[in-house]
Amino acid sequence: MSIYNDYLKEIEGRKVQGLHPKPIDGAELLSEIITQIKDVNNVHREDSLNFFIYNVVPGTTPAAAVKAVFLKEIITAASDVKEISNAFAFELLSHMKGGPSIEVLLDLALGNDIAVAKEAAAVLKTQVFLYDADTDRLKEAFKDGNVIVKEILESYAKAEFFTKLPEVVEEIKVVTYIAGEGDISTDLLSPGNQAHSRSDRELHGKCLISPEAQNEIQALQIQHPDKSVMLIAEKGTMGVGSSRMSGVNNVALWTGKKASPYVPFINIAPIVAGTNGISPIFLTTVDVTGGIGLDLQNWVKTLDQNGDPLRNESGDPILEEVYSVATGTVLTINTKTKKLYNGEQELIDISKSFTPQKMEFIKAGGSYAIVFGKKLQTFACSTLGIEAVPVYAPSKEVSIEGQGLTAVEKIFNRNAVGITAGKVLHAGSDVRVEVNIVGSQDTTGLMTSQELESMAATVISPIVDGAYQSGCHTASVWDSKSKANIPRLMKFMNDFGLITARDPKGVYHAMTDVIHKVLNDITIDEWAIIIGGDSHTRMSKGVAFGADSGTVALALATGEASMPIPESVKVTFKGDMKTYMDFRDVVHATQSQMLQQFGGENVFQGRIIEVHIGTLTADQAFTFTDWTAEMKAKASICISEDDTLIESLEIAKGRIQIMIHKGMDNHKQVLQGLINKADKRIAEIKSCEKPALTPDANAKYYAEVVIDLDIIAEPMIADPDVNNADVSKRYTHDTIRPLSFYGGVKKVDLGFVGSCMVHKGDLKILSQMLKNIDEQYGKVEFKAPLVVAPPTYNIVDELKAEGDWEVLQKYSGFEFDDNAPKGVARTGYENILYLERPGCNLCMGNQEKAAKGDTVMATSTRLFQGRVVEDAEGKKGESLLSSTPVVVLSTILGRTPTMDEYKAAVTGINLTQFAPSHKLLVNK
Repeated sequence: MSIYNDYLKEIEGRKVQGLHPKPIDGAELLSEIITQIKDVNNVHREDSLNFFIYNVVPGTTPAAAVKAVFLKEIITAASDVKEISNAFAFELLSHMKGGPSIEVLLDLALGNDIAVAKEAAAVLKTQVFLYDADTDRLKEAFKDGNVIVKEILESYAKAEFFTKLPEVVEEIKVVTYIAGEGDISTDLLSPGNQAHSRSDRELHGKCLISPEAQNEIQALQIQHPDKSVMLIAEKGTMGVGSSRMSGVNNVALWTGKKASPYVPFINIAPIVAGTNGISPIFLTTVDVTGGIGLDLQNWVKTLDQNGDPLRNESGDPILEEVYSVATGTVLTINTKTKKLYNGEQELIDISKSFTPQKMEFIKAGGSYAIVFGKKLQTFACSTLGIEAVPVYAPSKEVSIEGQGLTAVEKIFNRNAVGITAGKVLHAGSDVRVEVNIVGSQDTTGLMTSQELESMAATVISPIVDGAYQSGCHTASVWDSKSKANIPRLMKFMNDFGLITARDPKGVYHAMTDVIHKVLNDITIDEWAIIIGGDSHTRMSKGVAFGADSGTVALALATGEASMPIPESVKVTFKGDMKTYMDFRDVVHATQSQMLQQFGGENVFQGRIIEVHIGTLTADQAFTFTDWTAEMKAKASICISEDDTLIESLEIAKGRIQIMIHKGMDNHKQVLQGLINKADKRIAEIKSCEKPALTPDANAKYYAEVVIDLDIIAEPMIADPDVNNADVSKRYTHDTIRPLSFYGGVKKVDLGFVGSCMVHKGDLKILSQMLKNIDEQYGKVEFKAPLVVAPPTYNIVDELKAEGDWEVLQKYSGFEFDDNAPKGVARTGYENILYLERPGCNLCMGNQEKAAKGDTVMATSTRLFQGRVVEDAEGKKGESLLSSTPVVVLSTILGRTPTMDEYKAAVTGINLTQFAPSHKLLVNK
């Protein structure tokens, strides 16, 4: 009983934290529990029964397999448990969501006991998570004339697993809870520093917003037991940033409803809202759980008599409250009229939240059931040789005669499945698409593996060209949490068919490369669709969508994703870059100039940014596409010239080859397959058979933005503006300021050069600056710590070969050692240069952090409150984002530099320069 006793000790430990017993996913523990159930005199029998019935993780977990087999024993009378009747055993199987439970149900349905077979068939008719092995059994039994199987297939053909579900209720009563003013980052809902606990849903739920907020939500639930609590981002957008699935899981845990009475801590159907709606990826994740996301528009711009926005002293539009959603307000969502009401008063049209597709997600309890249901219906109809009965809402197909295609529309048209033959689709269409490349990262990967288990998937879809499991978010510190979680994750994903950063067999050195950098290398076709478990899945080739862990799981399992074709915004450039400016300044200026051109309206939000940047190779162009996540864009398309694209593909081939040399390819030779595809694509471009992707000349855009390089005269800094009197203006990425704003006097406590935003050129800039400063002053002295984390090992190797790493070593006070990685997160910093392990480091904020209250100057992407730096007593932490030279110089000086100091420091240094293409980037 050692395993069970250990479990009891763990339960006692969790009680101290206010937690229930951890859900069981291991076969050995559940087997011991079953032994105790069979022993009617066992002192632990009652508890064991409860654990077996209510506390086992479903799907394909080892425990689920043991549970399914024991339920089969009960149904076939091989075991007798008086508390579990045959009917109850079947009910428990119906809640196990596939995998072993489907195998058992098929065994029973195909067995000789007709009564049992009919009961099993009745349950099977409600199930949708069937895979090839399951459908193959049904197909064979149907060919053999099995009558019961014919009934099952006929039910599937009618999609009765969906049609017999209860309809969505007409009126949903909600009570509001203001989670915060301004944009609400998912860091508020699922903090990065608690990433280690995301797979333990109850434990992770403890970090939602704050204990005070949790108490307030519970108080509202007690006061309004018949209503759902709706979390709101007042004067902002809900769910910006990363970690969407864990954020939605936490919201659902506190405000949603149980998915099953027999599955602990998995809740669905949360309701969230924002004045400016919901971040696109977060909204997709809400759909995964069958939830609702509302665009409230309860604050609007105040207009003058000419219809122009009135502005305050800061130049920001003055907002006027149209209606109140203050905490405790009772509202009614009407899913029939698709309106939001306060009593009898109609407040706003919310029809975008209740499209036919979204209504199906709500009815089915999530989008997965719809995806699998459609596939199951298609299979059944094909097997029976009949036409499918229209059950689901047809895909929305928008086709405009005489209108050309944007780049993203072309990609969607090439990859779309199940659309009307010969039909050309434009933005607004809602389609299924095949996915070419998939990425899973390590802090959400554990949830992705859980999602794969819950949907009973065991192997990657054969139509996926390549998939990668990273180790970058836990690269900084190899602590007890990492040791417990990461090897388990890597083994699962390696077995599933992904290329993994860490080899479970120990054949190759553990890689901790930043996930989107690797995905940028292994994407070898600009016509590809990429899905990645990180908001910065924005490639310089193809169109890439950051996604929640569940959508990643779905893409891995099926090779498909469902989404609308977004509108695009075209970005072009004119003028010339100043020689002392870095391309990062162009990236920030793009956001700033766009907001100026459109009166403060972010035309990028929720749309595709089609950036005509043609002459920058993949590494440099990625700096722009990467940042588009902070522009709140849904994705980004990079338009490259033929020669530039070929150069980028050659670079990608070289890096994939390095991965092969390290031993990272699998038995299916996925990496070699990518090189072969890259060779084919290069040949197509060179022969003019299929030139680089470009939009049509008559494509239609939501907006067109022209960035004037001539007016970018100073380094640009994204400032969290932590002391803005308007709380809603803090911690957004929209406050972009020139260097001179700080007057050369703002104290900088720590600098960070790293994250996905930097490439090899940035590390070479650092190397050159250190040499210059040494020559100018006779020594290099840091007045603030400088933390440097290269994005990939390839960059380190290339810097070593080119002599730059030796320079960095010369001036560093710490250098990472993979043979003895840090076991404890750094809590304090000296004024030295730290050469940290490749990976996310400070940008992630889950392991390493700056000291509380620090002002950090960083090349990273995150300036959210508490992400890189937390507040101290009496002093707010700040994460200012800028170019590599600004960060380096700020640590040398201990403050922001003046323009004269900056220009002197970068003289003669080869910064990342950009010259706009003069070729006509239209369809060739």
